[in-house]
Amino acid sequence: MYACLFHHIRIHLCLLVLACCMAYPVKAQWLVSNVQHRNSQSLNGSWAVIVDPFNVGENHWKPIWKNQHATGAHDFYEYAFDDAINLQVPGDWNSQQNNLLYYEGTVWYKKDFAYWPMAGHRSFLCFGGANYIADVYCNGKKVGSHEGGFTPFQFEVTRYLQPGNNEVIVRVNNQRTVDGIPALNYDWWNYGGITRDVAVVTTPNKYIQDYFIQLKKNDTTHIAGWVQIAGSTQPEKITIQIPELHLQYHTQTNSAGKANFEFEAHPALWAPAHPTLYQVQIITNTDTVSEPIGFRTIAVKGTDILLNGQPLFLRGINIHEQIPQRAGRAYSSTDAAMLLQWAQQLGCNFVRLTHYPHNEHMVRMADKMGILLWEEIPLWQGIAFSNPVILAKANRLLDEMIERDKNRCAIILWSLSNETTPSTSRDTTLTAMAAHARAMDPTRLITSAFNHVAYKGNTVTIDDSLSKVLDVVGVNEYIGWYTPWPAAPQEMIWKNPFNKPLIMSEFGGEALYGHHGSKDTAGSWSEEYQEQLYKDQVAMFRQIPFLRGTAPWVLADFRSPGRLQPVYQQGWNRKGLLSDKGYRKKAWYIMQQFYAEKKNKE
Repeated sequence: MYACLFHHIRIHLCLLVLACCMAYPVKAQWLVSNVQHRNSQSLNGSWAVIVDPFNVGENHWKPIWKNQHATGAHDFYEYAFDDAINLQVPGDWNSQQNNLLYYEGTVWYKKDFAYWPMAGHRSFLCFGGANYIADVYCNGKKVGSHEGGFTPFQFEVTRYLQPGNNEVIVRVNNQRTVDGIPALNYDWWNYGGITRDVAVVTTPNKYIQDYFIQLKKNDTTHIAGWVQIAGSTQPEKITIQIPELHLQYHTQTNSAGKANFEFEAHPALWAPAHPTLYQVQIITNTDTVSEPIGFRTIAVKGTDILLNGQPLFLRGINIHEQIPQRAGRAYSSTDAAMLLQWAQQLGCNFVRLTHYPHNEHMVRMADKMGILLWEEIPLWQGIAFSNPVILAKANRLLDEMIERDKNRCAIILWSLSNETTPSTSRDTTLTAMAAHARAMDPTRLITSAFNHVAYKGNTVTIDDSLSKVLDVVGVNEYIGWYTPWPAAPQEMIWKNPFNKPLIMSEFGGEALYGHHGSKDTAGSWSEEYQEQLYKDQVAMFRQIPFLRGTAPWVLADFRSPGRLQPVYQQGWNRKGLLSDKGYRKKAWYIMQQFYAEKKNKE
């Protein structure tokens, strides 16, 4: 009897899991790579919006997505985009409307645009990102849905567009959920909206859908990768050109439209000191794409990280995708330039993009400026790894991150998570994700940041079991802030039984810019205490023989509604080396000096 009962329970649970998986939007198919360099029409700018806190716009009697208009005396609708407010896209609604500062719910966006489809061509609606769930309608027809606030999504709209006037309506909802990624509680502002670029991309019927072009792993003289053609039913000829290298390589796809390739090349290697990019062209009989790509190798050997075969120390900083002065999401190339220039002024050659993939301008700007990147998906604390939908969702986000940025030489580390709690379900999920990431991109390193280490006297041992599947270990430690110093900083001993490179991926403490007080009391919230904490951290770093990088938390103060100290925080995490106005705190100069010393030793 009990066996029968358990059998029925298992069946019920399986059906429940299947139903849950079907109930949530999945990622849109990856349709067009390198959107920035395609034939595209931007839909950025002013969009009409309707705020819908109770989701009534999805009801059959008030379908906002149909954008209906009254035609008679007793024919009316209790909504109207015509008289609605407008928001800028890209952008978050929180910083654009004071009454939406804390809003979590649904907002409907509408954009009218003129478009003339071309015969023999296809059209794609491409979003850089929208937080968190987006349902997209084109001329009154639903074209798809997407879940995830920080990765791109695309839909083919060839059969929905018409010559002349067209309309796109997007329902965006940023409500936090227990099985969302991230989940319910995280230490940054839940900015809602269409936060990144939107464009309609036009391609030929047979077009270059995607490609991966990098140096072969651990080989600086061979370029390898693949090209995928969409719409092809027979083998297609492909030419890959790098004019500056006087290279022209010819190959042919298989019947599925894919061509793997490898050819000899001798490019100048990309590095922070000389970030060389080459204009790479891919040509078929019907399509041509081109974009700047750099070539470098990244590897580990024992506890060393090797860039182009040479040992490297990562002089880093954590950056949130926020412009502190306007207290809103960063979204433009101008925003990216400011944040990355701040990092360079600190002396950085490395940035950890926390805790989610940043907008594409940030990644491409790092390519140009010579800044190495750690990019991660937002598996952040509190994730219910025992929930079977989490692995599927996380792998989708991993796919979308890697698909977008796999040709960006600045990225050297794919990160799986941040500060997750060790458990069997966590280890199983992240181990599977590590294997998935390596299958998608065998050329880069895999890492993750965790904060579970073992303290015993003056000894700290890296003991998180996840370290076994990582190439580089990231440790978040807040000794001197959340954890008291167990011994003098210069007497601290770190042990690494995994014999892998260590990046101190977070450390620091809070200080309100311009507030001065005791250097010995964390509760003073003073610049002096933060400054002393950084002096102590640097003293400890000098004693760690396998330390290969540091990334203070964080570049600039950022908004976080969970930071409730009424005098010193006021809804801001004050761990920035810069204030919410971009002013330098005393601790800035400690790290700047440390990085100058490291650079002089290179």
